[in-house]
Amino acid sequence: MKTRPSVPEVDRIAGLEEPAIRNLRITQSYHELSGALTERLGPVANWCTFATWASKQAGQTIRGEDLSRALEQYLMANIQDAAGQIAPMARSSKALSDPKKVHHLLWTALDPAAITARASDAVARGNRKVYAEIGREFARFLHDCASDQTFDAAHIDRFCAGLRPGGPPDGQQYLRQAFRCYYQAMFEPDTKTKAELILLANLDIGFHEQTRLQPEIKEALEAALPEPGSFSRRILEALFPYRGWFYYLTFLFLRLLKRSSRLDDAMLRFYSLAQQKIRVFLTDHLMSIGFPHSQRLRLGADLQYPFPETLQQIMNPDLLALLAQIDPTPDSLQASGAVDWANLADRIHFIADMFRCFQEKQDLLEPPFTPAQTAALKEGRMPEGAL
Repeated sequence: MKTRPSVPEVDRIAGLEEPAIRNLRITQSYHELSGALTERLGPVANWCTFATWASKQAGQTIRGEDLSRALEQYLMANIQDAAGQIAPMARSSKALSDPKKVHHLLWTALDPAAITARASDAVARGNRKVYAEIGREFARFLHDCASDQTFDAAHIDRFCAGLRPGGPPDGQQYLRQAFRCYYQAMFEPDTKTKAELILLANLDIGFHEQTRLQPEIKEALEAALPEPGSFSRRILEALFPYRGWFYYLTFLFLRLLKRSSRLDDAMLRFYSLAQQKIRVFLTDHLMSIGFPHSQRLRLGADLQYPFPETLQQIMNPDLLALLAQIDPTPDSLQASGAVDWANLADRIHFIADMFRCFQEKQDLLEPPFTPAQTAALKEGRMPEGAL
């Protein structure tokens, strides 16, 4: 029998304060929950299977892994011209005369380390939030129901009574539906019927999860710059160490009159371009997921993997109804790529097709870490090697 994380263990892991270690423990726990459930459902991907690899991907953002340096290099390559336009404006306004010093002040004001730290914090909070709720319910389900040898309607009713009625983000109706499907699938002899029940359960939880995560995902993707006024004031105070507030108030007055100086215009162009490029960078970094054997999905690209035979034509009416709600291109991978990962509808469309494509890929059931890394995690140590 595979290891079954208990409810108290899930609570302990969710309560860990150090984000990097907590994320690694969450990732390993998801794998163990996934493995315990496959003992009853068979070797197919359940929601915890996908959560294992999503959590492992989140760990790269949480740990940083040279993210701020990569962002700095990306910005220097993409907004150098906009930064260069500020230097002559600063000289003509009797600010700093050395263009190199002006450039240095601009990169300091952007503060890539602070940007990536904000993104990391949002991802870490989302990782913990989902695990503390959904991981806990999986542990409770495995403890309460996974040992049943015959279908017991009263038993699954008692389990579901512990879940709040209503839709997300506050209600847990989709979790109720999901665990009923998992329970029914445990006793379903027909292969296709069982596959559709598992997919329905996976999608129910995925929809609940993504709705709950919307604030953290949006925050992570928009973890860029302060609002324009604060950014302008920071630049002006750096360019004019003794007169920054005077110039800032002057610029505010000019803006009220719908007028502006050339320096103000240059700073706003720089700000707008930097904000745009930071969003592109963070989106590209966050919109990917790594699977075993170095397989990486770009979440903005259409999926290119066929549906397994059991899921090519959907018959379950509840699954058909849910797909009609979340998949605008039913039975097709056309436009499955998420144009904007901060958009819930775009995101859940991609996830629905990904779950359907990969449900029967057994390599997803492989462990996310080596035995030595897992042992280190269990001892509370940061594992060595690539994570």
